Amino acid sequence: MDLRAERVKYTVAVLLYGTIGMFLRLSGTPSDAAAMFRGFLGSVFILVYLRLRGGSIDREAVRRNLKWLLIGGISLGLNWIFLFEAYLRTTVAIASLCNYLAPLIVVLIAPVVLKERTDIRKLPLVAAAFAGIVLVSGFWNGSAGSVSGVLMGIGAAVWFVFIVISNRKISGVSSLDKSAFQLAVSALTILPVVLIKDCGTALFPDLRSLLIIIMLGVLHTGVAYILYFSGMGSLPVHTVAVLGYLEPVVSVLCSVFFLRERMDAAGWVGSVLIIGAAAASELLPDREKQDTG
Repeated sequence: MDLRAERVKYTVAVLLYGTIGMFLRLSGTPSDAAAMFRGFLGSVFILVYLRLRGGSIDREAVRRNLKWLLIGGISLGLNWIFLFEAYLRTTVAIASLCNYLAPLIVVLIAPVVLKERTDIRKLPLVAAAFAGIVLVSGFWNGSAGSVSGVLMGIGAAVWFVFIVISNRKISGVSSLDKSAFQLAVSALTILPVVLIKDCGTALFPDLRSLLIIIMLGVLHTGVAYILYFSGMGSLPVHTVAVLGYLEPVVSVLCSVFFLRERMDAAGWVGSVLIIGAAAASELLPDREKQDTG
């Protein structure tokens, strides 16, 4: 297997994820509608890809894991509702960084929800990440650009935690089968919100908006998921962890350099704290593995 090619696939997927917020802002489409179409188009693309390769979803495996697949799909839809709205209410950088609190929230709740022992070495990283959120949000000097946007971003992180928990409970379902199913469920979860909130609203103000949403569904979701899971299944764990944190870095850079959203010195320090703490938490060896030698 060519690990260099797999590394390129994974990196491309992560870079695509990092530009989602920027393209959503440029689309002018309501956030919940954009999230719904992303889930629907991504699911259809993966199903077509599986069919073209002569495969299909393992219905029996899906049936055995139906409860957790549904919970994961609903959580994905709610994560996108909060995250996409955060992109519009605050800067793309702040929304993305708030969402990346999720791995550290998992550290806090793991003893209760996942029955895993608390790794006290990671607690300072949790504190550092939350300090980073205070810095990037502007709360520390009373200049927060949008409190609601920050809260939406944190809400997205909470629902991301449910995605992590549910996916840990799933077994015997391939990554693409799981993705196709959960993307479809996410779209159905968001549909009632779109029908209620956007009734009578032009979902696509112009042709550019429509093309961007199609791109987000097909390229940034369908293609990106296929590349992401192909690389993840082949690369060493530490490589996956390191490359995965290109996503928030790219989001921040897109926010500052393409969307011209302001980031002061405190914001840059906060960004480093959040991304660094989350990455260190992923790279730190599990205590159980060290104990067992």
